[in-house]
Amino acid sequence: MKKSFVKRIFVFFIVIALFSLVYIPLFNDMKFGLDLKGGFEVLYQVKRSDGKKLTSSDMNSTYDVLKRNVDSLGVSEPEITMEGTDRIRVKLAGVTDIEGARKALSSVANVSFRDTDDKLLMDSSVIKGARLSYDDTGKPAISLSVADKAKFLEVTTEISGKEAGKNVMVIWYNFENGVNSFDKDGETCGDEGSVCLSAATVSQGFSSDVIITGNFEKEEAERLATSINAGSISTKLSEISSQNVNASYGEGVLTKTFTAGLIGLILVIVFMTILYKFSGFISGVNLLLYMLVVMGIFWLIGGVLTLPGIAALVLGIGMAVDSCVVTNERIKEELQAGKSLESAYKAGNEESWSTIFDANVTTLIVAIVLFIFGESSIKGFATMLMITIFATMFIMVFVNRKVLKMFVSTEKFYKKPTSFIRFEKKNKKETKKVNIDSINLIKKCFCVTTIYLAIGAIYLLVNGLNLGIDFRAGSDITLSADNMKVGEVKKDLESMGYDVVSINEQENNEIYIRLNTELKEDGINKVNNHFEQKYNAKTEINVVTNIVKQELIKNAIYSVLIAAVAIIIYISIRFKFSYAISSILALLHDVLFVIILFALFKIEVNVIFIAAILTIVGYSINNTIVVFDRIRENMSAFKKKLTTDELKTVVNKSISETFNRAIYTTITTLIPVISLILLGSKGILPFNVALIFGLVAGTYSSVLLAGQIWYMIEKKNCKK
Repeated sequence: MKKSFVKRIFVFFIVIALFSLVYIPLFNDMKFGLDLKGGFEVLYQVKRSDGKKLTSSDMNSTYDVLKRNVDSLGVSEPEITMEGTDRIRVKLAGVTDIEGARKALSSVANVSFRDTDDKLLMDSSVIKGARLSYDDTGKPAISLSVADKAKFLEVTTEISGKEAGKNVMVIWYNFENGVNSFDKDGETCGDEGSVCLSAATVSQGFSSDVIITGNFEKEEAERLATSINAGSISTKLSEISSQNVNASYGEGVLTKTFTAGLIGLILVIVFMTILYKFSGFISGVNLLLYMLVVMGIFWLIGGVLTLPGIAALVLGIGMAVDSCVVTNERIKEELQAGKSLESAYKAGNEESWSTIFDANVTTLIVAIVLFIFGESSIKGFATMLMITIFATMFIMVFVNRKVLKMFVSTEKFYKKPTSFIRFEKKNKKETKKVNIDSINLIKKCFCVTTIYLAIGAIYLLVNGLNLGIDFRAGSDITLSADNMKVGEVKKDLESMGYDVVSINEQENNEIYIRLNTELKEDGINKVNNHFEQKYNAKTEINVVTNIVKQELIKNAIYSVLIAAVAIIIYISIRFKFSYAISSILALLHDVLFVIILFALFKIEVNVIFIAAILTIVGYSINNTIVVFDRIRENMSAFKKKLTTDELKTVVNKSISETFNRAIYTTITTLIPVISLILLGSKGILPFNVALIFGLVAGTYSSVLLAGQIWYMIEKKNCKK
């Protein structure tokens, strides 16, 4: 049996090593966001120039213009996404010439019609638009809708009268004299990315709409129609938010965050090994497999890794460990009851399944709500969170259990099950057994909680929150340079005519400035150039308009409300309505607890803060579900309607049995979060601080408050 155990250990680590080696090449072309690579991001609002209603065709044409403009910059892997019905977000990671990028993006598309000698025949004003059509044989073609029929007849009649080979009308996209010519570009005419869109032979004059035919594939015809429409575009772009991040910021942030994540992971593995011995060690090593799978899926779907995404990954580690903690605690209980290791392992896995499933589904609900209502980095956070949940169910539940079962079956631990998992044997004194009288304890804590929430709510109403740029609109500037003084920087900005709300010096020779002014393109370039020339400073500028602020606030409210309703529905179906109401009231406590602390300590509230709040909601409900699952299980032991005293006994017993698990899970989640705070980037500091506050509040509400509220509701039902 010893040989079998050694062999299986060897095979296990070989598989982990090979799996890691296979994944390494995949990560070489991982896409990083602006906060990790530096670059430029801008959000445009699209409107029609003539004031008419914006259509999907207008948006597609505008998208095509932006795509072609980005291609001219030579940016690798740009992100251009439509948001809603009237917005387009452009992210250009790695771009260093921000001013040039901004000008290129805002340049107007121009479609022109020329002969083979590059003589201009007419511009896009003669065309209303183009669309995909089909010729008489059913092949894809392009239908041109003519606006100026007299001019079109004149030009097509002139071209049709020329000799063969010259009777061609060439359609160009942003033709440049001296750069483009039919002699040079004619061979690539019609190819994707070519400025020569089409070269059509004209056999007669036309005074009405025409069909351009050729050996088009459907995709080619659609692309040509879109390009022609882009040249006759009737939309205008209004910049409503922007962000530029210096590349050196990104490199430093990536290194810090990676180091923090790695140290956090190692500490979690060490903690799990100390806590559960061999089973904890194997589960900890499987965390490496878990991380590889998460990152692999993220890479396969073309995800862009950002700071919020890394935060979701680190948080996912804590939640993945939670599934192991729940299972191991169940196995310990079965072993303490006198069962053999094999029987205890089987029973522990079966009994923990429903708890793990419900806890992860409720967190998944929050992630889905975030994905639907979030924008930009919040969507990235939600995407990563969803992937970590599915990876938890597959790796940390299915695979981890199979691997541990493989070692249990070697019989190496049959005589010494305490080597497999640390637990107190039944014949020992049970001095360490947790026994909490939560019902009486909460009465003492309830007054303190009520006073804190009441005073905090009053303070919040009077002083408000320290709103970041996302919720107040304006501009944030971060300057990084040696020998730069706060007073001088403030004078420089005021001399430019800007209203400085606040300015303070931070670590690493950085100065952070908040302006009420929404900097436009000229203002951003002016600030960049001034501080670069005077101090050789590297700048990071974020701009948010009032339009974006209002949208973010609305989405934040919707997110919290919809997540709460979805959780109530799910828990009511899986448990009972009284459990759902208790959960939501406990969650309300957690959210208020964190918001009030942010108000008291004047910590900045930004868009990532909403992700933190909803993450706390998901994590807290995860903890609460574990307690409620145990209450439901202990309730099933009674075949009759419970008395008030019996209800009290059930709640106290359930909380006592799940107390260790709640503490261990909180610690394993806090380890990577604290690691990120100490070693990671300041970009997600508010997120991590909110998580620490939320984890403390969530543990308190899950262990004590939720059970007490449920007891109070059920006690009233007993009296009816």
